[in-house]
Amino acid sequence: MRLTVNGVQHDVLSPPLATLLHVLREELTVTSPKAGCQQGGCGACTVLVDGEPRRACLTPLGAVEGAEIATVEGLGEPDELSPVQAAFHDNYAAQCGFCTAGFVMATEALRRRCDGDIEREEVIEALSGHVCRCTGYVKIVDAVTAAVRGETSPSDTSADTDPQGDEAVTLIPGSPA
Repeated sequence: MRLTVNGVQHDVLSPPLATLLHVLREELTVTSPKAGCQQGGCGACTVLVDGEPRRACLTPLGAVEGAEIATVEGLGEPDELSPVQAAFHDNYAAQCGFCTAGFVMATEALRRRCDGDIEREEVIEALSGHVCRCTGYVKIVDAVTAAVRGETSPSDTSADTDPQGDEAVTLIPGSPA
């Protein structure tokens, strides 16, 4: 069976009833979709299948043969973030990060189908079914709203953590740095 993930075709060996999540993580080593509840209720495994959000933990491989699968790995790079990634970065919308990929992919789908005009209530409705145990959702909703409205500039945002310019690096004894 052939599977196209982030624009790259793969021959997969898993049987047709294996979950898309299993194939992505275990066979193709695409690790952004997470195995949360494995029942479709948390959204941590959300990927785009032909542009629409799907729970990879519930999707059998045979159902996506010939489809285009998109994950966070296909959206941007640390020095060239996608608009959604930049909005999450700029709005500090991630804490532990376990749920972030699912939120990012749901936001990407929402951004593609909206015309840039969205209200907070619509964002909350669109994110229903996505669970974050670390936050109160305020920063996530702010990031999604900014991404859909185009209120972020990916060219001005970088996830590169290396020192920039003449920035001094201070190591504190006992720190994990």
